[in-house]
Amino acid sequence: MTETVTATKTGTSNGSKSEQAYTAVKERIVGGTYTPGYRLVLAKIAQDLGFSVVPVREAIRRLEAEGLVTFERNIGATVAGIDPTEYLYTMQTLSIVEGAATALSAPLIGSADIERARAVNADMRECLEHFDPVRFTRLNQDFHSVLFEHCPNPHILDLVHRGWNRLASLRSSTFRFVPGRARDSVDEHENLLRLIESGATADDIEKAARVHRSATLDAYLAQAPITPPINAGSLNAH
Repeated sequence: MTETVTATKTGTSNGSKSEQAYTAVKERIVGGTYTPGYRLVLAKIAQDLGFSVVPVREAIRRLEAEGLVTFERNIGATVAGIDPTEYLYTMQTLSIVEGAATALSAPLIGSADIERARAVNADMRECLEHFDPVRFTRLNQDFHSVLFEHCPNPHILDLVHRGWNRLASLRSSTFRFVPGRARDSVDEHENLLRLIESGATADDIEKAARVHRSATLDAYLAQAPITPPINAGSLNAH
């Protein structure tokens, strides 16, 4: 079905259209409409969105910088494929920086934040009944955003955002590969919230967040083992 995005009266600049094109194409990649290897024909996308080719080209370049799109000679822009080794390294890194961000955020997380995170986790638990991995993944990011967005260190927070961006093209598929991991993930979320509510130490919160992230990586590796050039073991806090 053709989707059309209409620019608003206040959003007619190239930059605004580029942002709209970026959002639309990224949603299709993350949502699985554009699968790995799918050829991104600029003229067709521009026609679907009701834009010229220029803002679409800008959006594609931005997605390339994020690793969601690749350019191949004589082919053009295509949706980036799933690289298991890249997934491994990204998850290892994210387990460290997101764990740190969550621990630093903890003292700044209020009761309203806890309530919001718990409501998202309830939606995730409900999603398990008729499992939708794409929706589950979006809710998962919403949940973790509540826990790390208060991080007072902007450099660590930037690294967390970069990690999530690198995972964007993979995470729509991750829970498809390991649907059984989803239920454990929801339970671990509740444990994280209880630790924060109880005023647990930063070390305990960071360790729980890191182990939570590493468990998803371990589940993925168990069904799709790879042999990277270095030891692939999870990076758990001690």
